Amino acid sequence: MVHEEQAQQEEPAFRILLAEDEATFREDIEAALRRRGYDVVAVASGAEALARLEAETFHLLVTDVKMPPPDGIELLRWVKRERPLVEVLVLTGQRELLEDPKSAREAIRDGAFDYLSKPVSAFDLMVKVERVRERWDLIAEKERLRRWASYLSREDLEEGRFESLIGTSKPVRELFTLARRAAATEAAILIRGESGTGKSVLAAAIHNHSKRSHAPFLKVNSGAIPENLLESELFGHEQGAFTGAVRRKQGLFEVAEGGTLFLDEIGDLPMAMQVKLLSAIEEKQFLRVGGTRPIRCDVRILAATHRDLEQGIREGTFREDLYYRINVFPLTIPPLRDRPEEIPLLVEHFLKGKGMDPERVRPEALRLLAGYRFPGNVRELENLIERAMILADGRELGAEHFPSLHRPDGTQMVATPEIPDDGLSMDEVEKRYILAALAKAEGNKSRAAALLGLSRRTLYSRMERHGIAP
Repeated sequence: MVHEEQAQQEEPAFRILLAEDEATFREDIEAALRRRGYDVVAVASGAEALARLEAETFHLLVTDVKMPPPDGIELLRWVKRERPLVEVLVLTGQRELLEDPKSAREAIRDGAFDYLSKPVSAFDLMVKVERVRERWDLIAEKERLRRWASYLSREDLEEGRFESLIGTSKPVRELFTLARRAAATEAAILIRGESGTGKSVLAAAIHNHSKRSHAPFLKVNSGAIPENLLESELFGHEQGAFTGAVRRKQGLFEVAEGGTLFLDEIGDLPMAMQVKLLSAIEEKQFLRVGGTRPIRCDVRILAATHRDLEQGIREGTFREDLYYRINVFPLTIPPLRDRPEEIPLLVEHFLKGKGMDPERVRPEALRLLAGYRFPGNVRELENLIERAMILADGRELGAEHFPSLHRPDGTQMVATPEIPDDGLSMDEVEKRYILAALAKAEGNKSRAAALLGLSRRTLYSRMERHGIAP
């Protein structure tokens, strides 16, 4: 969509500053990083590193501890004070570790991302650098979503938000557009979707954007009220209509006069009540329980269900004529598992709503959430966030604060690939996962990256490595 292209800006290349006074080691590390496609600046002293840090933008500083002053620890402290977003990877020799085993722990305490002891293997170095890269990619993706939402707001399109609902995927933006149009009419609306997708929130948003927004918005869960009480709840009753009816009571159809009545889980409505509801909708009048005088009503009907009403019609559990009365304008909310690219934005929304800075979520926690299928949809995500905040007790949210997303043995709940008898290399495993994610996401790179817990940039890099056409 053109809006996304206009809202995006060219992201800067991932830049690494390498500070190492041993020439041969510095050249080897620089060459290894460049082979992986990183933009590397290599210097031989702390003074040179400091000058480059003051003048240029870097994402990662890889620095030796022992160097002509300022040494690696002094550089680390300067960076955390003056350039706090820059990550620092500390290199230290075995002798330094033996002489001062606390040095590595102190570096971590002072803000280093991690440390490596020399001699450094190219594999270990790339693993650490890739972790930093993925963290930056997550930050960049969150910023891209913020820019996109800001752009849509500035253009007054509001495609990424409808009241307290948030969505950036194409199906959700189209849903919001249809909901706004329907809100301006008097049409009956049937909202469909799995439990936890936000059907009640969408219904309230439609009411708030309608001509009836000044009047009541009342909700009743059709399956939560016993059948013998439901008629009284909807239509009211006269004094003495049944045992316990000591006074006249107005029903929701009367109280909602001029406004909106939201019938949640209408698929659970008993057949006898379906007949009376249909009559009230068609004739715009009803009788109280025990009453004889018809009461006129001016109420707009919104309904919602997670059930297959067409199947109910075939099985004789839902009236076809009522179905057509409430399904004038159908809206369907897609499940969260079909739009995983929205998880970071929803996490940010819930955290802000609960008074927590979204930047206090660690990347591994976002990756864990992005890889989960959320059978309970958006409601489950909100509950997980609230539970994690309680467990974190004011600290940053990490993967350990989402224990329900781990198996009893501590591993994450993710699928495992089938391994053929002749074996399977890790590169082939990764390639198969990428192809499977792309297929599931129907070629959408943002969705595929979210399914894999990667940023789009990292996904493109790995697709290129495995020869997968973009």
